[in-house]
Amino acid sequence: MPYVHTIRHTWARSRFCLGLVTALLPVFGGHAAIPLPEKLLPDDTLFMVTAPDFAKLRAAWDKLPQRQLWNDPAMKPFRENFVNKWNEEFIKPLERDLDIKHEDYTSLFQGQLTLAVTQNGWQGEQGQSPGVLLLMDAKDKSEQLKKNLASLRKKWVDAGKQLKTQKIRDYDFTILTISTNDIPKTLRKFFPKSSEVRELGSEDDSKTKETTDQLVVGQVESLLVVSSSLESVEKVAARVSGGAVPPLADVASFQTDQAALFRDAPLYGWLNLKTCIDVLTRNLGEKKENPDAPNPFDVKPAKVLGAIGINGLKSIAFSVQQSNDGTMFQVSIDVPESSRQGLFKILAGEQRESRPPPFVPADVVKFQRWRIDGQKTWETLQKMVNDISPQWMNGINFLIETANTAAKQKDPGFDLKRNLIGNLGDDLITYEKTPKGTSSAELRSPPSLVLLGSPNAESLASGLRSVLSYASQESGSPSEEREFLGRKIYSVSLKAMMVPLGASSSASVPQTLSYAASGGYVAFSSDPALVEEYLRSSEGQRTALREKAGLSEAAQKVTGPGSNLFGYENEVETTRALLEALRKHTSSSGNSAAGAAANMVPSGLNLPASIQSFKDLMDFSLLPGFDTIAKYFYFSVYGGGGNVDGLSLKLFFPIPPGVKGS
Repeated sequence: MPYVHTIRHTWARSRFCLGLVTALLPVFGGHAAIPLPEKLLPDDTLFMVTAPDFAKLRAAWDKLPQRQLWNDPAMKPFRENFVNKWNEEFIKPLERDLDIKHEDYTSLFQGQLTLAVTQNGWQGEQGQSPGVLLLMDAKDKSEQLKKNLASLRKKWVDAGKQLKTQKIRDYDFTILTISTNDIPKTLRKFFPKSSEVRELGSEDDSKTKETTDQLVVGQVESLLVVSSSLESVEKVAARVSGGAVPPLADVASFQTDQAALFRDAPLYGWLNLKTCIDVLTRNLGEKKENPDAPNPFDVKPAKVLGAIGINGLKSIAFSVQQSNDGTMFQVSIDVPESSRQGLFKILAGEQRESRPPPFVPADVVKFQRWRIDGQKTWETLQKMVNDISPQWMNGINFLIETANTAAKQKDPGFDLKRNLIGNLGDDLITYEKTPKGTSSAELRSPPSLVLLGSPNAESLASGLRSVLSYASQESGSPSEEREFLGRKIYSVSLKAMMVPLGASSSASVPQTLSYAASGGYVAFSSDPALVEEYLRSSEGQRTALREKAGLSEAAQKVTGPGSNLFGYENEVETTRALLEALRKHTSSSGNSAAGAAANMVPSGLNLPASIQSFKDLMDFSLLPGFDTIAKYFYFSVYGGGGNVDGLSLKLFFPIPPGVKGS
């Protein structure tokens, strides 16, 4: 598809630009003032991420607890091992590939560092591509930048590269013809690989095609400009020289996000979703149906996008900001209430209290509460499926009626929609405890509890029992029930139920699901002890999570009018469990650190190739005992919600008391 082909080439160009930046400066590490990124980029910008003042970003990074942890003397063995391998396996080979010394470039990052993708006339057609822009302001290091670029041009000429020079707004630019084979081998190792796209049936189907493109490199005042498009460079140069090219700052949706998120942020980004979605939907095309054999279950992609609510999206933005209290990460999705439907209508939730109830114990390591109306959600899902395909909805209704008929065999008065859907409330709570051990299976499946709010929890639990009992009997493993503190705890075999449905019978599948009703909730867990603990919570003898020092103040930073989601993570305990397990597995089994880390990843999640490339750079057996570095960890909170303009998510990381003010 032309659209996929374009995405692949845009990524390849972005990767080459990023590679050039990496060459100029490793990640760690008297001209007119250059306009701010939003004043510099053209109004057809599709995507941008920027550090408007790299020196400010570097200063913010130096203050982070993670940076202080990295510099702690206890981390020296691990740090030096990593840095030495990084230099030997990445920096030095890259210097050889590009024939440069990175020391010549480390001082150049003074002002903004911006990566952007512009529409550049792109409409998703074959042969069209968005423009990729990389901008770096050297400020008072402008002369050094000029010398470095002259040196690079000489090396390209000596290497036999195809070059030509062109003036753009009185600035000299070098146009370099590049191919996929020009990407340095070192970068290919550390960046994800993209597969080549070939036309089906072509004669050279078995051969890998080498694609060529152009890279435009030059200097505008103190600004390094690298792009895949002369047109994109022309617009940037015009903005620097005072031209009348409309900037990104004039785009209405960008202005809204800038006012809400970007002011004083050392790092932020923005994506023009509306334009991207418009191009996508135009190029999906409509499937031609066979009038002699129509498929009633075939659906059109445009219908799916519309029903899900994708067409109502305008933009998405994020920012990172730092204060004396901690670090805030914010995401905003511009999807107005008037055009919100499908999944985004569900995500908006209900504007209600979302912080931890009194019965949630203080020893939980993860907590989340989402105020989502179950009955409204069911109605929205029904409409979404019906809009996609009425036949799909008919199939779902058939399954519901089949389950309803089966349950009535045991309880003639049972009605699935009344007893189950009609008893759904507006509260969904989940929390986790510390893993019981350090094995990979135990780390992937810590003890957890799900609480489903209901106006009639006992009736909801009884209705679930009617449906699940039938399903478990069909699998040959009937459900059970028992009394506990005057409440009924029901248990159903999940493993036996999943195997007939085609699920794996591996040990990762929980043996049983226990559930019980109490206090306006139905509690579910694969660990019966957690259900019992919840039923005892009314005794009020435990310390509650909401009483944790600093939690209330942190929660206020991520919740407010329109909030319906709140979450918490005790990073002291989650990090302790992970790092101690990594140290144990690495040292006891002799496996690589990355191999041990991969075992901690939930099954079914494959690590990207780029992450796998770092497997030999880290030796977790060199990490100190966690208690030595525990002061650098604390807790984090997040909150979300919606208003008439869109949806938002905030994550806040308070500064640990042990490092505050250091």
